[in-house]
Amino acid sequence: MTPALLNYRAHSLPRATTLVLGSLVVAIPLSHYPHLQRTPWLLLPVLVGLVGTVDTLRCIQRRWNLYHAGVILCLYMDLMTVMLMLFLLVCPYCYQ
Repeated sequence: MTPALLNYRAHSLPRATTLVLGSLVVAIPLSHYPHLQRTPWLLLPVLVGLVGTVDTLRCIQRRWNLYHAGVILCLYMDLMTVMLMLFLLVCPYCYQ
């Protein structure tokens, strides 16, 4: 019996948040922030962040309660994180 954190079929908000924030922690050194450099390896953290966002979306309940509101706040955090990683990916290609 595996814990819910490792079982992908079970809904787990900590796993989703760990995926998204972990991908951001990996993306910042990969982009050589604050001197942004081009690297296609940033696609991997962006994809992991998107998987974490979908995993957070799976945790929404049908009826509104405080847990549902917390999951929506986590979704906003996930979207901001994914947009930041996309900025780190695209910005060096815009300024040559």
